[in-house]
Amino acid sequence: MKGIIFNLLEDVVSDVHGPATWDLLLLEAGVSGAYSSLGNYPDEEWAGVVKTASARLGMPEGDVLRWFGRAAMPRLAQGYPHYFTSAPNLRAFVLTLNQIMHGEVRKLYPGAVCPYFDFGALESGTLEMVYRSPRRLCALVEGFIQGAADHYAEQAALTHEACMHHGAPACVFRLECAAPVAGQRAGSAAA
Repeated sequence: MKGIIFNLLEDVVSDVHGPATWDLLLLEAGVSGAYSSLGNYPDEEWAGVVKTASARLGMPEGDVLRWFGRAAMPRLAQGYPHYFTSAPNLRAFVLTLNQIMHGEVRKLYPGAVCPYFDFGALESGTLEMVYRSPRRLCALVEGFIQGAADHYAEQAALTHEACMHHGAPACVFRLECAAPVAGQRAGSAAA
C-alpha cells in the first residue's frame, strides 16, 4: 500500500477525531506510523490500522473504509485538481479511473498496485462498474465514489450487486448519477 493512503487516513482521523486518536490507532495496531507518501508499506499494516480504527471508533471495518474514502476525496481534489477538472461530472470522472487517474498514479508512485475497473452502460443510463483488486477494498471504492459525488455536487445511487468478500470473482457496482444538488456547484460540497 502506498504511503499516501496512510497519509490521507492520518489527515482524516486527525481532523475529525484529533491527532491523539491517530497516535492511539498506530500504537494499538503496533505500527510505526512513519509513512512517506512515495513509500510502499505492507498491506497487512493497512489492514491492522483499519481493524484498530474499527474497534476504536465503534464502526465496522467496511464503514471505516467508506467514511475514510468519502472524507478523503476533498483532500485528493485539492492536492490533484487536474484529475477532477478534466472531468465535467461524476460519470466522466469515474470513467477516467483506469487510464488517467490510475495511469498517473503509477507514474507518480512507481510500484503502486492499482485496482482495475471494467465499465458497461446499461439501458437505463446506469453505469456498471466491475472492480478487481487483490486488496478487495470495495468499501473504500464506495466511499471514494460518494466523495466524488459530493465533489461534483451530484446525487449518486451506488449499489453493490456482487462482492469478492462473498465469493464473487469481482465486485460489481451499479452507479446512477443524478443532476447536481440544488444550490451547490461542483467542488463546493462539504466533506
